[in-house]
Amino acid sequence: MAAVNSRRVLIGALAGGVVWTIWSMVVNIAVLGHRYEVAQKAGQLLAQPRYPFFLGIWILTLFLLSYILAWLYASVRTTQGAGPGTALQLGTLVGFAMAFPLNFSMSTWSPMSRYFPLWWMIEVWIGAILATLVAGWLYRD
Repeated sequence: MAAVNSRRVLIGALAGGVVWTIWSMVVNIAVLGHRYEVAQKAGQLLAQPRYPFFLGIWILTLFLLSYILAWLYASVRTTQGAGPGTALQLGTLVGFAMAFPLNFSMSTWSPMSRYFPLWWMIEVWIGAILATLVAGWLYRD
């Protein structure tokens, strides 16, 4: 069994984190931006975050998740085969595990529009897929 190339995992994680961050910004600004304002005025969302450094921590979290996905891809490619198919499968499965359960419960129990949890789920799920595909594309033994 080949050892994981930690340097290439890091490179893939950084690139995947950039792609995921861009995707996250598109979803939260272009798709949800106006709805955030409406929900805040209706009292369904806070006008100010509880954590003042939320955006920075969110971006850091996306990079950490990208690292985990890049490492997982590097680890499973020896048994599942290298390439975009394996990266897509891994990103889809892990993305689902990260995104669906919490957003399903939010959609079920939260008084806010179900549009928010739907798009938050799409953001994380597609972001995980994109980050894994990028990391897989850049990974070399």
